[in-house]
Amino acid sequence: MSASPPPSPPSRFRIVRRDGSAGRWPWWLAGLLWLASLVGVWYWATQRAAPALAGTQTGLDETRRALAAAQAELKDRVQREATLSRSDQISRAANNEIQNVLAERDEEIAGLRADVAFYERLVGATGQRRGLSVHSAQFVPEAAGTWQYEIVLTQNLNRGAISKGQMRFSVEGVREGKLTAIDWDALHQREEVPGQEYSFRYFQRIAGSVMLPKDFTPQRVRVSLRGSGAPVDQAFDWSGGPRINGD
Repeated sequence: MSASPPPSPPSRFRIVRRDGSAGRWPWWLAGLLWLASLVGVWYWATQRAAPALAGTQTGLDETRRALAAAQAELKDRVQREATLSRSDQISRAANNEIQNVLAERDEEIAGLRADVAFYERLVGATGQRRGLSVHSAQFVPEAAGTWQYEIVLTQNLNRGAISKGQMRFSVEGVREGKLTAIDWDALHQREEVPGQEYSFRYFQRIAGSVMLPKDFTPQRVRVSLRGSGAPVDQAFDWSGGPRINGD
């Protein structure tokens, strides 16, 4: 029978189960302290910044109100400037129109005064009583090479009568060394041109334009009136100038 091995001496080490929660509580405590410090810092900053923030907000509101007021005033000034500018344009246009109307009225008044003076000479006590006649004929050259004419017809023999009819004229002169007459149709460069109508009680001005040949030298104008009364034919010397006036 064999002998039993001697018993092992007792171990000096002992296995102890470690509780994990016991080692973590310092970390929890540190986290809580850090959070508490953040809360404290936020509270301190809020208390320090709140008065300045309130003042800043008040200043911002005042600035916004001032900006709105400035924008409204600027808009009002721009509107008033546009209104004044438009009013000035309207005033200028109205003033120019008034000046033009006044100039036209001055011309009309001058023409009426000339007509009155002519009428006074025509029907005045010292005026010669005459039936239908040609008082004057005037021709003025125009830029287009034509001649503008104005022929004045008169009658003061019968003050209640109205003279009606047609007026024509021809121009007599020299062309290529020969005496030539340019008739009414040739003066208008058309055929069968009707005469100009006249209808008046005391006098009437008849105007228009005619064309003379370039190689033609005018010497005399012969005016013909054909109406309800006796025919009238009167001649006027050209006088070598742009105007022709009857004697």
